[in-house]
Amino acid sequence: MTADPIPYGDYEEGRNCNYWALDPTLQFEARRVYPDDEFEWAEPVLEEFGEALGHRLADTADRIDEAGHELESFDKYGDRLNEVQYHPLVHEQEEVVYEEFGVTHDAFHAPPGRDEPVGLTHPLMMQALLSYVDAGFTCPVSMTNGAAIVLEKFDDGALEEYFQGLTARNLEEHIEGAMFLTEEQGGSDVGANEVRAEPTEKDDVYELYGEKWFCSNIDAQGALALARTPDAPDGVEGLSLFLVPRTTPDGEVNDAHFRRLKDKLGTISVPTGEIDYQGAEAYLVGEEGGGFRYMAEMMNFERLTNATGAIGVMGRALLEAKVRAARREAFGDTIDEYPLMRRDLVDMTVDYEAAAAFSFEAARLLDERERKGDDSAAYQLMRLFIPVVKYKTARMSVETTSYAMEILGGNGYVREHTTERLLRDAQVLPIWEGPSNILALDTLRALNRENAHEALIPYVQERLDGVEHPLLEELADTVEDEFLELQNALATLATEDGDYAQYHAKRLADLIFDVVTAALLLDEAQTAVDEDGDGRKALVARRFVETRFEEGEAYGVTSGDRLAMEDDAFAAIAHYAGVEPASLVETAPADD
Repeated sequence: MTADPIPYGDYEEGRNCNYWALDPTLQFEARRVYPDDEFEWAEPVLEEFGEALGHRLADTADRIDEAGHELESFDKYGDRLNEVQYHPLVHEQEEVVYEEFGVTHDAFHAPPGRDEPVGLTHPLMMQALLSYVDAGFTCPVSMTNGAAIVLEKFDDGALEEYFQGLTARNLEEHIEGAMFLTEEQGGSDVGANEVRAEPTEKDDVYELYGEKWFCSNIDAQGALALARTPDAPDGVEGLSLFLVPRTTPDGEVNDAHFRRLKDKLGTISVPTGEIDYQGAEAYLVGEEGGGFRYMAEMMNFERLTNATGAIGVMGRALLEAKVRAARREAFGDTIDEYPLMRRDLVDMTVDYEAAAAFSFEAARLLDERERKGDDSAAYQLMRLFIPVVKYKTARMSVETTSYAMEILGGNGYVREHTTERLLRDAQVLPIWEGPSNILALDTLRALNRENAHEALIPYVQERLDGVEHPLLEELADTVEDEFLELQNALATLATEDGDYAQYHAKRLADLIFDVVTAALLLDEAQTAVDEDGDGRKALVARRFVETRFEEGEAYGVTSGDRLAMEDDAFAAIAHYAGVEPASLVETAPADD
């Protein structure tokens, strides 16, 4: 039985609703990537979380963004405080996310209703939903998870109290995490970092000196920072990792000066500022010199959060746009009746599904790597997919939110209608966790150092080989041709010099994303036909392949394409109506 289309016109705007219930894309991805027993437990949790976000936190996020926070570096007597004065509604956000739904707990301790923790896919899915309302608040939530991942993997037990605080479900015991990498002279060149860590008389206790330039969640009690110990070598090999709390175990404010909060374009809900360490007490994580490797574990999770956060921002922007298009009348019809608007909404939805498929496939691979270790194809694919998906989804979220604002017209440019905040928040996503060029270079490193192509080629081929539906077979042939082009590109770069490879690195990442995503969407379409008797995903895959690989001359104007303007196809793709698979074969265009 196929689904009815979502009646977007019944909603006034994208709030006072259930974000999970209105997002069949996320529902499909969760069923696909969660282990079966985890999805059975998680589905009602995700449903309840989507309800809480849409009804309880959608308004609070807008109010927090408008008011912002204030930093008090000193009290009226001149004593150091280093306190952020938060908007009162932040407490409600924290209660819902940390205490009621355990977003930073459940991957480390058995949640209610289970005997063991869930995998990392679950917090990433929950963070995608959270980004429907507040991508800024998702930042400290994610960094709390990320810091806990690092301590669970590399701490010898000395920092157990901090691990328990990061993963506590009781709000009174809970602390937040952070990741302080950036220094003014370094930026993406982490190896140029200069913050010093001087040993003390206590084992594994150091004093930090120097400046960190861009510290999101500046007052985190579980902050991790990279610093250089005496006589350490230059570059990343000389960096060690430290936990640097805002207050020391004896309750004193640590020896650091929180200079100011950044006056940012967006993500106002997370306070970002500058720290001058002036002998701050810091605790070594793992061994000296292992800092960059340890932090890379957190970086993998944070880059995936950036991608799934982009998914949440895109999902909310699309919801606002579809509601407005279904309600706004122009020249006698609602604007979603016009062919050009239908094409836009269809293509925005296809982009969204493409981004979600790749993002949660990368999340699934991260989970699999956690079980199998680094000596696995899952690790090779994870190392390749994470920089690619962070780069691509960040740019896609900016484009999608910008056009959603346009669909709302002048209202979309006004604070009360949310899309202007979504665009401001989205604009940081290409910057956080490494800009596009750095990610493209990391893609090359994954191919050169991890031999990721050895896992990539059979991975794509296996998905293309599984395509059997008559409509999909022709599309699979097109993707197969592009897959061969990708293999040729990989072979070419393997024989050229480093400058040539660097010059083409970003376009290579584009090609990897498009080929892998096409294969994933075809695989999803085949699954939907086989298991659900629904051909909607086949239409999504068809549109993705045609717009990426088949437009041909005149940018497709002479192609005869009318798919997005057809009532059934528009209802299926943009409004999630089900489609009988047999109807797709009957309406498929004949070969020339």
